[in-house]
Amino acid sequence: MKIALAQLNYHIGNFESNRKKIIAQIERAKNEGADLVVFSELSVCGYYPQDLLEKREFVERAISSVEVIAKSCNGIAALVGAPSINHENKGKKLYNSAYFLNDGKVEQVFNKTLLPTYDIFDEYRHFEPNQEFPVLEFKGQKIAVTICEDIWDKQPTSNSFARERIYSKAPLEELSKQPLDLIINLSASPFSFNQEDYRKGILLRNASKYSTPMVYVNQVGANTEIVFDGGSMFVDGNGEVVQELNYFEEDFRIIDTEDTSVSIQENRGDYIEKIHDALVLGVRDYFQKMGFKQATLGLSGGIDSAVVAVLAQRALGSENVRVLLMPSKYSSDHSVKDAEDLAKNLGIQYETVHIQSIVDQFETQMAPLFKGLDAGVTEENIQARARGTLVMALSNKFGHILLNTTNKSECAVGYGTLYGDMNGGIAVLGDVYKTDVFKLARFMNKDGEVIPENTIVKPPSAELRPDQKDTDSLPDYDTLDGVLFRYIELNQSPEEIIEAGFEEAVVRRTIRMVNNNEYKRFQAAPILRISSKAFGFGRMMPLVAKFPV
Repeated sequence: MKIALAQLNYHIGNFESNRKKIIAQIERAKNEGADLVVFSELSVCGYYPQDLLEKREFVERAISSVEVIAKSCNGIAALVGAPSINHENKGKKLYNSAYFLNDGKVEQVFNKTLLPTYDIFDEYRHFEPNQEFPVLEFKGQKIAVTICEDIWDKQPTSNSFARERIYSKAPLEELSKQPLDLIINLSASPFSFNQEDYRKGILLRNASKYSTPMVYVNQVGANTEIVFDGGSMFVDGNGEVVQELNYFEEDFRIIDTEDTSVSIQENRGDYIEKIHDALVLGVRDYFQKMGFKQATLGLSGGIDSAVVAVLAQRALGSENVRVLLMPSKYSSDHSVKDAEDLAKNLGIQYETVHIQSIVDQFETQMAPLFKGLDAGVTEENIQARARGTLVMALSNKFGHILLNTTNKSECAVGYGTLYGDMNGGIAVLGDVYKTDVFKLARFMNKDGEVIPENTIVKPPSAELRPDQKDTDSLPDYDTLDGVLFRYIELNQSPEEIIEAGFEEAVVRRTIRMVNNNEYKRFQAAPILRISSKAFGFGRMMPLVAKFPV
């Protein structure tokens, strides 16, 4: 049987656009001789619609779109993902379903069994778990149709069982009780640089475990924080990849289930390259799906804003990025020149607004209130808030989206100013540790200097006081990021981190900073997610709890 794998980029709630894409790929598959074309999980409405699923008109439009798509399935069949109605008088009102379309109509519906309730997912909030396990019989083949569920088990990088799912039976265990010729998995599996090999490994092991070839179709693209990387594939019954589609872009390929002779493996590069590609895609889709074209940010001459500027330029084009240089009396001449050189290298528009007179006016007006008190963090924050106000003004006046440049290390320990450098519509580096920001900069310069070398090699500094260095307030970033990764991604206790060789005082101080700054993160911009545990709705912590340290 010839099966087309249609790996597409969907827009949540944009039924017309999604429907046109799906129908176009059905026509293409038909013209190229495919018997069946497979799309990803919730492809008709986009993943994940969240509480839009509670709106009757949303569900009705999704189902009516399925019926329209079905009419194009003559001479070819299709599997598409969409919500369906639970007609029983118990449980949730909806199922997360795969519709089998053939002969111009919906012939069969398969429902998702394992509903994720971890991290960024809360499908049990909206969907009822499946309890029945029919197979699809098509072209003389018995096919198990599953929805995402069989590419995960528990959280691979945590000592806790965070990946709990609501289910009564494992679908492949039930479906394999009868002879199967093929498994088809419709998926919406997000990118995570520290889990993607694990995800692929589970997929291959399942094909091998059940000695059954598997077709896996993932989606690609970004919906706010979540980035889908694609990588759809056809795996033989020995757990070997026969065909693998591209990553971070739409792709289409027809496979022959009888032909497993040629193994094609894509050379994907290292994890920094993948993070780079994910962030570029995340920025591009955020703007396109929101209906915006132009971005702005403050360019300081530091590495974080430099890396964000490069990502924005690669995602949106030089003509759509406008930056503001906002030096104070503490800004070094070299930092200003580094920022100017970067803007010129990228061909982006830049202007300079000196903020010292603005800061001086703030301090003059506040002087009676602060009389007799030493200058300190308050005065430093006034500088950051002055800059934040200026870039927000530029954003408002010209209809740009402000890109936040805070990295994950700073976000974790609260090394940022609310209503200042934490402003923005989307946090581009909020899930990237500082040590990886440096690696991103090096990767961006692999074909020639884009980011000035001085920006990369100089000690990180906010330049809010004379000779300030980040290490005045924080451990060195190699140490800090090591502690943070273990505490956040691996969910390790302070004692476990200390046992791993980190100094106790550093560990406990770092964890206190993480816990004490939850209120800042609660107000932060949405963060592009590239790891297994990003800040935001994937890591929900109470603001007023007493944490063990």
